Amino acid sequence: MSNNTATIKTRKNLVSTRTITMTALLAAISYVLAFLEFPVPLSPSFARMDLSDLPALIGAFAFGPVTGVMIELIKNILQLLSTSTGGIGELANFLMGASYVLAAGFIYKYKKTRKMAMWACVISSVVMGIAAAIVNYFILLPLFEAFMPLDQLIASFGEFLPFIKTRLDVVLFNALPFNILKGLVIGAIAMMIYKKLTPILKGETLK
Repeated sequence: MSNNTATIKTRKNLVSTRTITMTALLAAISYVLAFLEFPVPLSPSFARMDLSDLPALIGAFAFGPVTGVMIELIKNILQLLSTSTGGIGELANFLMGASYVLAAGFIYKYKKTRKMAMWACVISSVVMGIAAAIVNYFILLPLFEAFMPLDQLIASFGEFLPFIKTRLDVVLFNALPFNILKGLVIGAIAMMIYKKLTPILKGETLK
């Protein structure tokens, strides 16, 4: 009986150690991906996107929603080393990313099937879109106002979408749909690679 108990404890320690190791590795990859930005369609040049939430989503699927949030947190703490926003941009990025992986991780944890993973990606994308709308309205757009007058800021978005006339328009017609689309793209990539990465992430023998 004592041997069985010791074996169980050893396995738990191995799982815990591997989770910590994979969390650190995925956070490092997420940090690197944050530098690989590309333009957002129908948006001014300062509006950029990246795929740094992908490792956090993979981590949330593999180890649970808390791990996904931890990856987002570590990534943004690392980004503080080179921040140009006094940490405000990193806080906003964390809130949006955390909402995404938390929702996806909880849904997938309920039932780990491909169909549930697809639903998790879709629903979490909507959640991130809503979170992004709130974060942009109350945090990011006021932050940009420190560098550009509000009217000029709105006009820069209006050049691409003429019906954007107010800060709320920017949120509803740019930040919200863009982040839903971003979540869907990241989710689609995760769906394609997650199963192939599972043995590596969890230390399972390849079949």
